[in-house]
This record gives sequence, structure tokens and C-alpha cells, in this order.
Amino acid sequence: MTTGGGDRHSAGPPQAGEIRRTRRLPRIPDALYLRNMRAPLRAWLLTAALLSGCGGPAAGPAPQSPEPDSPVQLCTKLISYWAEQDLTGGKWAGLDWEQKGLSNEQYALYSDIVQAARAEQRRHGTDAALTWIRRRSAERCKATNGATGSSENWRPPA
Repeated sequence: MTTGGGDRHSAGPPQAGEIRRTRRLPRIPDALYLRNMRAPLRAWLLTAALLSGCGGPAAGPAPQSPEPDSPVQLCTKLISYWAEQDLTGGKWAGLDWEQKGLSNEQYALYSDIVQAARAEQRRHGTDAALTWIRRRSAERCKATNGATGSSENWRPPA
């Protein structure tokens, strides 16, 4: 090992003022770059797409997408979920009504339901309160047709 100068074969990090030379990497041929592979790649993807669509007699109809939830179903799911989170101290229970995706009217229902569920929890326990939340959310959302009327930002499902 030489002092100060820059022995390329010395172990460890370079010392102050020492410059080590590194070997140059070999040049990658242009044929290996993706930009030069666009045409063959496109041809391969097109072939794969065409062959995968040829199912013959075993291929059946495409699966049907599920029906979208009605405003009443959405209201019930939102209010019962967030009320349960609030009652059990869930991680996101402290979000405001907009962050929870509630309309103004849904938030009013949610507040009433949570307040009453806390009383139910004190009297009969958490499990009874959670069951009460699900039942009461469905009843109140059905009675208000989804409680979407007061929200300026709400749009019916397409």
C-alpha cells in the first residue's frame, strides 16, 4: 500500500485527497434498449391479446357487474360503519363529516345514532349497541330515502 497516492487496490474508503480510478462499464448495445424493441413488443402483445380472446365453445358470457347500491343502501352502510368506528374507538373515528363521505343530512342522522348508541352501550354492552346501530341506521336511512337531499356535493349514482 502506498501512502497518499491512490493505490487502486487498497481496501476501505478513499482517504482525504485520494482519487481512485474506476473501470468503465461496457457499452450496452442499442438492440437491448426498450425503445428499439417497440415493434416486436407491440406484435407480441397483440398476438397475446388475440389468442387469449379465442376461447371457443368453453368461453361463456362475461360476468355481470354487481348492481350499484341505492342511496338508502349507501346511507345505511356509511352511517353504520362510521357509528361503529366511533363507538369502538376506531383509528379514523375522529374524521369530520366530509372526510367520512356523509351528506349534511346523513351527518345529522349519524350524530343522533351515535349519541343513542352510547346510551345503549352503557345499558347493554358494546355488542348490543353495534346491533342497534345497524338496525337503526337502516330504519333512519329508509325513512329519509338515503338522507342525501341537503348535500350540495352529492350526485346520484350513474
